[in-house]
Amino acid sequence: MNLFNPSSGHQPRRLRRHPAMRRMLREHHLRAADFILPVFLVEGEGVRTEISSMPGVFRHSIDSALQLCAEAVARGVSGVLLFGVLEEHCKDATGSASWDAEGLVQRAIRAIRSGYPQLLIIADACFCEYTAHGHCGVLDAGGDRDDYATLENLQRQAISYAEAGVDVVAPSGMVDGMVMAIREALDAARHPQVSILSYAVKYASAFYGPFRDAADSAPQFGDRKGYQMDPANRREAFREMALDIQEGCDMVMVKPAMAYLDIIRDLRERCDLPVLAYQVSGEYSMLQAAARAGWLDLQSSVLESLLGIKRAGSDAIITYYALAAADWLG
Repeated sequence: MNLFNPSSGHQPRRLRRHPAMRRMLREHHLRAADFILPVFLVEGEGVRTEISSMPGVFRHSIDSALQLCAEAVARGVSGVLLFGVLEEHCKDATGSASWDAEGLVQRAIRAIRSGYPQLLIIADACFCEYTAHGHCGVLDAGGDRDDYATLENLQRQAISYAEAGVDVVAPSGMVDGMVMAIREALDAARHPQVSILSYAVKYASAFYGPFRDAADSAPQFGDRKGYQMDPANRREAFREMALDIQEGCDMVMVKPAMAYLDIIRDLRERCDLPVLAYQVSGEYSMLQAAARAGWLDLQSSVLESLLGIKRAGSDAIITYYALAAADWLG
């Protein structure tokens, strides 16, 4: 059937002429509740240090992060995603500081839980911010990641987060078997209520550059292409997602977002679990730089980028623009 018939008299533009018509017929919507705000935590008091490659994004001490949480609650943002940024002398070969009951993230979880119980608290579960070598786990003698040893540490990390009061553990290291290991550990430790948001589909992306400045997590040698996905692969994303669902994750994530909208759509069509997307640091920094140069209108371009991620099929979006976008949406 030829759907386009010039003689039909149909003019799609008639449905776009009036602002009320456009609002009424809009197919997808953004809400503040769609957003999760990443938060970079550092030790100290009253610390709020801007990240040079991410203008407008800061590292926060816990007291400063609490102010940020207050802003998130006031705007209706759903949750925060916590990353610990450690000083060099606190790092070691295994990232043991990450499962310290009095660690930076654990103390932040308790403080946010006490002050803002309405906010969803998600904690990133990985080791690149905690290891001296900057890789996402324990390394073997050859410098490759030892996944079995890393899984044991992931279990320790997840339990410590749960005992601090986290709502969601979000493993991001692309360790085979990570979801099953964490689920078993949480259930055995009597934390069945804690959800797992798996970074099921995480590509080895060039768009992570500014994050590595923010989290001080650049690998000291090599790269992460041995465990993160090849950006050229599409079918592999479904296999990764299927494995994590079989292992018991509650939500799946695609990271980054902008260059992987087809992958978000694929996952949306193939599973009924919530699908989240992470608008990563490089996406943020590009939009900021273009807007500061006067080449793009920041508000319009950010909202359009977020709407594109939502239209692709994402249920929620992790974005550094969470507070600003919530303001713009009113």
